[in-house]
Amino acid sequence: MNKLKKSDLSSLEEYNSNREQFRDQVLTLKKDRKVQIGSNVTLLFENSDTIKYQVQEMLRIEKIFEQNGIEKELATYNPLIPDGSNLKATMLIEFPDEVIRKEKLGQLTGIEHKVWLQVGENVRIFAIADEDLEKGTGVKTSAVHFLRFELSNLMIKDFQSGATLFAGIDHTNYNVRTQEIQKATSDSLNQDLV
Repeated sequence: MNKLKKSDLSSLEEYNSNREQFRDQVLTLKKDRKVQIGSNVTLLFENSDTIKYQVQEMLRIEKIFEQNGIEKELATYNPLIPDGSNLKATMLIEFPDEVIRKEKLGQLTGIEHKVWLQVGENVRIFAIADEDLEKGTGVKTSAVHFLRFELSNLMIKDFQSGATLFAGIDHTNYNVRTQEIQKATSDSLNQDLV
């Protein structure tokens, strides 16, 4: 996948004019790029379109229009775009009640390193988490993590040939495995591996 450049982005005025349409397109795309693991963890698999939306939103919110600021946002978000040999996801740990969330995040320290994908009969691939960030405090984990799943050539070949995809978490306090991931999601993620 190509990384985003300034020329890929709309000006603030142009983006503002087309924002609703672009947002609707990205929300539709994200439906097929979302994997729920149990009731409290969601993986949102990123690609250049989802990241472009994030960058455009940040530029809009922060009113950034200068070259320096735009390049800084691109440098922040481009690492979240898959490279062709991996899948990248934003992991959200969600508990609606604030008190329960605080308690659960304390019980889930290190969970970001226990998330896995499995292509067909291949071995599980555990996430490489928060590569450029330190998200955990040792006392509790963060509610948001950035994950990279690096696939071997055989895994990519099997996945592109229709092998099933599974996801799960092997944490002492959150041990969950998905059913087979839906075909629409697998098809969408397959596009990241070209």
